[in-house]
Amino acid sequence: MGIVADAQRAVRNVWSVSFGGGLESSRPAPSTTVYQGKHRHLKRYDRTTQATGNPVLLVPPLAVTPACFDLRPGQSLVRFLLDQGRQPYVVDYGRFGYADRDLGLEDWTHDILPEAILRVAHEHDGPIDIIGWSLGGAMALLTSAAHPDLPIASITGLATPIDQARTPLLQPLRLAGRITGGRGMALATRLMGGIPQEFVQLGFRLQAFDRELARPMFLARNALDTEALARMEATDRFMSSMPGYPGRSFWQIYRSLVVRNELASGSIRVRSDLVIELAKVTCRVLLVGSRTDMVVPATAVRRGLEILPNAAETRFVDVPGGHLGLLAGPAAADTTWPAIEDFLGS
Repeated sequence: MGIVADAQRAVRNVWSVSFGGGLESSRPAPSTTVYQGKHRHLKRYDRTTQATGNPVLLVPPLAVTPACFDLRPGQSLVRFLLDQGRQPYVVDYGRFGYADRDLGLEDWTHDILPEAILRVAHEHDGPIDIIGWSLGGAMALLTSAAHPDLPIASITGLATPIDQARTPLLQPLRLAGRITGGRGMALATRLMGGIPQEFVQLGFRLQAFDRELARPMFLARNALDTEALARMEATDRFMSSMPGYPGRSFWQIYRSLVVRNELASGSIRVRSDLVIELAKVTCRVLLVGSRTDMVVPATAVRRGLEILPNAAETRFVDVPGGHLGLLAGPAAADTTWPAIEDFLGS
């Protein structure tokens, strides 16, 4: 009977995550809206006890929902921070459409993020700590550099793309951009007004193509492991929820960060009359990377140590996991999250 029961459970599990309604429903950590405007929904995660330490603002990258910080119980940096006694906030950019085609990176570095930082600091009457994942970490650093007077105590960049020349996955795009001057990409983003969410979701899956290829074997090997399947399901749900990019922002990312690799030199020109220099960052900085991250390898993140000469402190920590895995994978609770808490508490 045991073998039959296990076989039945395995079939139910695989069917649920592949064709059915799923193993578990989405259960985001409860939160309260602090303020809401266009592409700037600031939420405070609910807690029942008095918080300690600085408040923490979580900054996602563009084309990603805040769910990256709270995939599910056990895969949630948000819940870890709450358990540590901290008060986390997150800024949600919402969805983008054709009407948002002119939004540029400077809209984040000079408007959306400074406003979120000041509102969180005002609520607590003191400086804040920032944690950004992927491009969110780069935008936090650029915001700090553009506004050295902002009340920022520290920035933690998780898989932050500093030196794109060290990302093998991007070399074909970099070469094509140098040969064509990026004219094809510029035309495409101008015509579409951005990168539609379907393209973003497909791109993320292609970046994790090894995961997609291994999916049938993973299902077969873990058919009885409900927790492993629930983690896979949460990741799939997150990837299918990704919004698109505004056209101008995507063009800036492609031209300045990928093709020209400007961040690796310590500055970026976001407009013809606006250059942001990372040497102006003065707060403490923690950079976290992984050698098994194919999207932003550890060496691409570590470059940040060399271009932040005036930061009060710089640290780099190498952890296991892929691009999303180092933030919310099964090893994150024992590696990435404790490294963050050690940094914030020191």
